[in-house]
Amino acid sequence: MGIRSESPNGNQQMARNKIRDETTPLLPVKVEEEGFHEFNGASFSGAVFNLSTTIVGAGIMALPASIKMLGIIPGILMIIIVALLTEASIDMLVRCSHQGKITSYGWLMGEAYGQWGRIALQASVVINNIGVMIVYMIIIGDVLSGTSSAGVHHRGILEGWFGAHYWNSRAVVLLVTTLIVFAPLVSFKRLDSLRYTSALSVALAVVFVVITAGIAIIKLFNGTVAMPKLFPELDDLSSIWKLFTAVPVLVTAYICHYNVHSIDNELEDRTQIKPIVRTSLFLCSSVYIATSFFAYLLFGEGTLDDVLANFDANLGIPFSSVFDDVVRVSYAAHVMLVFPIVFFALRLNLDGLLFPTSRHISHDNKRFSIITISLLTVIYFAAIYIPSIWDAFQFTGATAAVLIGFIFPAMVILRDPYGIASKRDKILAVTMIVLAVISNSVALYSDAMNIFHKKEVA
Repeated sequence: MGIRSESPNGNQQMARNKIRDETTPLLPVKVEEEGFHEFNGASFSGAVFNLSTTIVGAGIMALPASIKMLGIIPGILMIIIVALLTEASIDMLVRCSHQGKITSYGWLMGEAYGQWGRIALQASVVINNIGVMIVYMIIIGDVLSGTSSAGVHHRGILEGWFGAHYWNSRAVVLLVTTLIVFAPLVSFKRLDSLRYTSALSVALAVVFVVITAGIAIIKLFNGTVAMPKLFPELDDLSSIWKLFTAVPVLVTAYICHYNVHSIDNELEDRTQIKPIVRTSLFLCSSVYIATSFFAYLLFGEGTLDDVLANFDANLGIPFSSVFDDVVRVSYAAHVMLVFPIVFFALRLNLDGLLFPTSRHISHDNKRFSIITISLLTVIYFAAIYIPSIWDAFQFTGATAAVLIGFIFPAMVILRDPYGIASKRDKILAVTMIVLAVISNSVALYSDAMNIFHKKEVA
């Protein structure tokens, strides 16, 4: 239900106020809180880095394998098309939010579909983000401490440098990372406070691109790499099916919608949100295209599902082990700095689910601390003791991501609570829903088959 110009009756107004109280952003827009210094609004560059860091997470390592399946030209076109669809879906949220003076994604879903719409959105963000952060912590543990798979042990960086010791075991390394890195960064109450770490995170992603491109170009001039295929090879029905399995990775590569409102609320000039989104998507698309192209050029048909695993071997150049370690260390640091950005939205939406009628979490330090510590504890122990949880989140994460990124924005524009949607908007909304449903169905079927195949092999 939209906000009308006429005065609603008392019950309607109370219901509307309740939704607003439950779904306001982590901090009100540019207000000075008790205990905080004056905040005059986030900068353009800080907002771009925060949104870009939200986008470029661990998924960047899966893109080269998708390009290997699709071929260079269709793969790059898909990256661009999904970026354009993501911009359209965010634009839908921003236009509706600005029209209704809405300051959170959950509040917008509440306006369009009532309490259950808000709950569905917040639950999806919680499921998606907690799964993502557990996976991030597993990745950090694998890179720094090593991992064993199918009876084969892959040494981590610390184990390779210093040998196997108690202090560089997975449990200790992740505990130190949680206490020294994560705990301080997730204690901030404003997203803009993370702008410098976000800038560093983006820079580390660029470091990976530069190293990969440099090695690929050197080997290309030396004649030791083959030209990658431009188009997919379609020999039989199974090869066609493999093309569809690459789509879900690309469709979910730009999910950042859960942080858009928080970034928008903190801006000094809220009209900047659209150019910020475009700039971030252009930056991330450039990183995605460069990573996918050069990694596929470097490793060819040997490109693994997680291209980071390709940097666990001899690259065929001088100082190969040094470059391997630089790539792996920079990637682990990148993931560490992405963690607090994703955590920000998780804490906000979990609080909205658990305490919908309480005063805002930014005004309650005790609740803020309890939820933060509880989430860090759950994520830590899940990453240590339930590594197979990755398989479960392949199902829930894929579904929650497409809901957040495409289905919910499309549902809002189809409901059109403020009467701003054009015919083109509604056609685009239906297209996004169809794409999201197909992508998610393929992802679920593919993941189920992969898990079933692993059990058969075992």
